[in-house]
Amino acid sequence: MTVITPPLQRRTRSQTGLYATLLPPLLWMTLLYFVPLALLISYSVWRLEAFDIVKEFSLVNFRTIVTNTAYRTIILRTVLTALGVTAIDALLAIPLGYFIGYYAGRYRSLLTLLVILPLWSSYLVRVFAWKIILGYNGVLNTALISLGILQQPSSVFLYNQFSTMLTFVHVWLPFMILPVITAFERLPRTLLEASADLNAAPLTTFRRVTLPLIMPGVLAGSISVFALTMGDFITPSLVGSPSGIMLGNVISSQFGVSYNWPLGAAFALVVMLIVFAGLAIVLRRGGLNRGGLNNL
Repeated sequence: MTVITPPLQRRTRSQTGLYATLLPPLLWMTLLYFVPLALLISYSVWRLEAFDIVKEFSLVNFRTIVTNTAYRTIILRTVLTALGVTAIDALLAIPLGYFIGYYAGRYRSLLTLLVILPLWSSYLVRVFAWKIILGYNGVLNTALISLGILQQPSSVFLYNQFSTMLTFVHVWLPFMILPVITAFERLPRTLLEASADLNAAPLTTFRRVTLPLIMPGVLAGSISVFALTMGDFITPSLVGSPSGIMLGNVISSQFGVSYNWPLGAAFALVVMLIVFAGLAIVLRRGGLNRGGLNNL
């Protein structure tokens, strides 16, 4: 005898199965994201008095950030550095992604693997590599002396904004190249052929056809590079100058040396708000829809 399950009962079982499937990741997100975020927000509205955290609502930390000229300068420097690194990585990633996505052929997988390969090494190893290259007795100074360009080693290449930017550009470049490669791989070639049939110049085709279609992929990579640069404190500490500290260094010092957790939490929220603002722009432009290519 065949038992026919009523539609309402089948729907209830389906919903129960769905909720049971979503419960583990929801618990995971709650414990590892929402709870720490709630604690961070709580600390940001508390204050420090005589090395004792007073758990009373106060906006003194945010007033300190807004009214302190040095803190405003650090925020501006961090945002400009992150934007600069993002722009440089985008300029480097677009031609590389174009070549790998369009002309690499059977070598596409190998070249993509070479792009990913630096991510397999430690972040510190890559930063220290640039410290060795740019150092006073490093590879760059040795090469310039051998070529007769310099008479003695120069310290101009390290511990400044140039070395910080260069290191950031290198360590975060794979995060920009990968979505750009995907964008070019999914770019309809028929549109480029149609543009050529209409006698459009290659530069015009790139500016009016290719670039708008790969822009979501560029935006997807940009938000990754921007967010990673905004929160980094290791690179400025190792290859930057003391006068070029960024928000990550301030947050690290507030939670470590200064023991001012409320002010450090307020700075962390500032970073999150800036990154979320950039993420909102990317989402509005469709940068995260189907890998950043929903507009194709």
